[in-house]
Amino acid sequence: MTLLNILAFQGKVEGLLARASRDEGFVKSKTGSLALTFAGPDDCHAGVTRKSDSRTLPLYKRNIDIRNVRQLTLLSVEELAEMAQRLGIPRVEPEWLGANMLVSGIPDLSLLPPSTRLQFPSGATIVVDMENYPCSQIAKVIDEYHPGTRFKVVEAAMHKRGVTAWVEREGEVNTDDAIKIVTPPNRLYPHA
Repeated sequence: MTLLNILAFQGKVEGLLARASRDEGFVKSKTGSLALTFAGPDDCHAGVTRKSDSRTLPLYKRNIDIRNVRQLTLLSVEELAEMAQRLGIPRVEPEWLGANMLVSGIPDLSLLPPSTRLQFPSGATIVVDMENYPCSQIAKVIDEYHPGTRFKVVEAAMHKRGVTAWVEREGEVNTDDAIKIVTPPNRLYPHA
């Protein structure tokens, strides 16, 4: 019995994005490559630790130092197309959603189980933390480009906003890189 399952299909990196500072606004800029370190890419979400926030309130007060498992945000071409269709607009750009990586060829990217590994040709490997749920920030940005969508975005983006991840092995990721996908055993916890 193996503890990990290498999936028969692979994904592809379609685009990479970063924003060095939160002072530069929410929208990220395209880049050809990302150097991944144990602190993440050179991006406003980089760091080995981060401050606790609304996602961690059941466990911690706000602004407590915790491990940063949200170093990267990944979105899929396919899910962005579905989101745009739900909103009735031509397209949703990954930079509007604060993404670091746009991928294709991974069915239901947003539903990848936690602890899934994504490995790139350089050996760089990232680990999925969890689904990235939609928020009011992305609603504001999309509404700037498509007025009248603001109150529809959260519902349209549900289970389509990708995943957050952290760096397990350092290395470089480039546009057009293939992605090997390795999932953990998939058992549901019976007491949840």
